[in-house]
Amino acid sequence: MSEEQSLSCDVLVVGGGGAGLAAAIEARTHGAKVMLIEKNPELGGTTAWSIGSFSATQTPHQLSDGIVDTPDEHFEDMPKFSGDQADRDNPKLRRIFVDNANETLRWLMSMGVEFFGPMPEPPHRKPRMHNVLPNSRAYIHHLGKYAAKIGVEIRCNSRANKFLLDGDRVVGARCEMPLGITEVHAKTVVLASGDYAANHKLKAQYISPEVALVDAMNPNATGDGHEMAFPLGAKVLNGDVLSGPTLRFIAPPRETIDRMLPPWPVVTKFMRFALKYLPDRILRPFVLGFTTTSMAPELALFTNGALLVNKNGQRITDEPSKLGLAIASEPDKIGYVILDSELAAKYSAWPDFIATAPGVSYAYLDDFRKTRPDIFHKAETVMTLAGAMDMPPEEFKKSVEAHNATSETKLSSGPFYALGPAKSYIVLTDGGLAVDEDHRLLGENDTAIPGVFAAASAGQGGLMLKGHGHHIGWAFTSGRRAGRHAAKESGINVD
Repeated sequence: MSEEQSLSCDVLVVGGGGAGLAAAIEARTHGAKVMLIEKNPELGGTTAWSIGSFSATQTPHQLSDGIVDTPDEHFEDMPKFSGDQADRDNPKLRRIFVDNANETLRWLMSMGVEFFGPMPEPPHRKPRMHNVLPNSRAYIHHLGKYAAKIGVEIRCNSRANKFLLDGDRVVGARCEMPLGITEVHAKTVVLASGDYAANHKLKAQYISPEVALVDAMNPNATGDGHEMAFPLGAKVLNGDVLSGPTLRFIAPPRETIDRMLPPWPVVTKFMRFALKYLPDRILRPFVLGFTTTSMAPELALFTNGALLVNKNGQRITDEPSKLGLAIASEPDKIGYVILDSELAAKYSAWPDFIATAPGVSYAYLDDFRKTRPDIFHKAETVMTLAGAMDMPPEEFKKSVEAHNATSETKLSSGPFYALGPAKSYIVLTDGGLAVDEDHRLLGENDTAIPGVFAAASAGQGGLMLKGHGHHIGWAFTSGRRAGRHAAKESGINVD
């Protein structure tokens, strides 16, 4: 076998997450010969790391609950999540998303994906958030299986690193494959390569050197597609917008039950029934593991007097909203949340919860004791708590004393509690490449680059996707549309 190889297809899809699978399925459904390449050993992308919610209107779930809602209302509500960044949105792409989200959700359901909802999430005026069951891996399971069934050629451990050009037209990509460097020749390419949350250089360039220190929730989100597109004249829009840095407790040593559940119909249908009909006292223990593992601690914890210290017991000081950034400069980028008995009592009942999965469950201090013993620490004194966490006792004591000297809420009554380690993560970067309304990648002077389309985070095009369920919704919606347009441009007769 020679080092340089050559393969061919009608449509090449770069990236095996939700958007890439949607693009590949859609292109193949319309008759194109499709190859999908994924740099990792298995499919998944950021979709598999996500919470998995999908926001849409006029869905079967809304209709079943008697909710009267419209894409127009969704269109009007989305900017409310963006605050002072709302005027940076791309209203043309927002319109495309809200008008097509419902049909995309139904398309996912037709392949076996099950949802529970809709759940409320203000400032949405209507419940629109649909939570995937049993977890976000269900998307990859069902779409990956369907893509293989209809003849999409899927190649994992295959990484694209450069576009192939014929003049100014993209005609494939140079790829690193298990058998060597391979040129994949294609009539069109769909870039579904994700964001750059794990690319230090791009984070420093578009956001800040400080944010560049923060780790990504998905360490494989390295912005490969962005790097490939820049030589073509592609540009990033809203490069400084991101989800995070978000403080989260480290993952448990073993996967939680909610992540291990298989997406079998019997499991997901039972889960949907249970979530809808079983009383909270029976259901709550099963959903708490997700809340205490996947969700960020509320910033109100620190506003109300909790202390954050690093692994050496030293105090981390900043505004609550900036602690996620501050912790990235600490040793091992980790910290511990400290409470005393009075604060612990406050965070033991509504309305003061430590973490929440919107519309699903609320977690209090005792819930962490039960579900996350790996991060729960308790001791009668400050000094013994330090010892339990292997911190220098005197250093930790000084941090508590300094906190008490400046905070209205004193940490003074035992027993004392610590939750951690906690670490800061960037969930997503929203700096997507510029695209037109047909998801064609734009180059110099906002001119479409022949032969290449972009979807999801790679083709976000300035669209603001704050709020739960919009990133996933855009990934599948834009992926499907990009795949359809790519098939058409490759010469396939698409209605």
